[in-house]
Amino acid sequence: MNLALGAPVTLALLAGNGFFVATEFALVAARRPRLERAAARGSRAAGAAVAGISELSLTLAGAQLGITMCSLGLGLVSEPVFAGTLAPLFHAAGLPSGGAHAVAFVLALGLVTFLHMVVGEMAPKSWAIAGPERSATILGLPFRAFTALVRPVLAALNGATNLLLRAVGVAPDGSREVSRTPEQLRRIAEESRRLGLIEEADLSLLTAALDAPRAPLAELVIPVAEIVSVPASASPQDVLDTAVRTGCTRIMVRGDAFPGEAPAGRGEARMVHVRDAYVARARGRDTTAGELAHPVPALPVGTPVGRAVAVLRDHHSRLGVATAPDGRVVGLINLDDLLTTLLTPA
Repeated sequence: MNLALGAPVTLALLAGNGFFVATEFALVAARRPRLERAAARGSRAAGAAVAGISELSLTLAGAQLGITMCSLGLGLVSEPVFAGTLAPLFHAAGLPSGGAHAVAFVLALGLVTFLHMVVGEMAPKSWAIAGPERSATILGLPFRAFTALVRPVLAALNGATNLLLRAVGVAPDGSREVSRTPEQLRRIAEESRRLGLIEEADLSLLTAALDAPRAPLAELVIPVAEIVSVPASASPQDVLDTAVRTGCTRIMVRGDAFPGEAPAGRGEARMVHVRDAYVARARGRDTTAGELAHPVPALPVGTPVGRAVAVLRDHHSRLGVATAPDGRVVGLINLDDLLTTLLTPA
């Protein structure tokens, strides 16, 4: 094959390699809910992308098959073409035939490798990561057509892979929905920073947000001595006076869980909202803080921040109490503090 034919073939193989690389990264990084909403609005391309994500194992096998075919093509076609074009030039310059072929082969290999890495790998990957949903939508339909064409081959490859996984005690699961572990998200963030797609400050924020959910509550617990509370027998006016004095709208109620002025007992922790106290006073109700109080969830002091946020949201509560292993209340936790920890870089 001469250079006139080899050069276009090389460009086609590089474009094909880039297509499969970009598709792989786009479908892995894309947020499925966004694509599903676009598909629900009638976008066939988004629907194809969602279908690719739904059978991720087959999708990745298709991408790897395409990348392998293009890479082999570059090795079989492009390198010999460039080497065959350069060798006569070096031979004419005075190099012996063997030396000319050796130098031409090394230069051709270096050139093809450079083009393969930059044009066929790094540039498509950066483009896909910069806008994964957009990339997945653009590439979804042609990639689904490719996987439909080679599905028997992919099924055979997947079958062989699953047999190998089972042989080493791993249960394959290629149909599950894509989920991201903190480690995977951290690698995506670090790769995005390395490619210059995000700033260092953004990387710090993302890293802190990924680390924070696993951090224990201990550092965010308000000590019992600093908890604003009223006795269970307090009147609505007492609750309002305490709120004016402290600026708190949610006030803990001393009782079984909070005896005395420094609450640190056992039992169900309860909280009274200033709004309820105001309504009770306005209506002239003869009631107490204990009767107006609502229970708040209790969490072990070692609970991770992410889990604590989920518990408070499930209970529709902005406050919770942290407890020691023996069940003793050791402090108060506030949903605002937890969310600030999740969203503020270290």
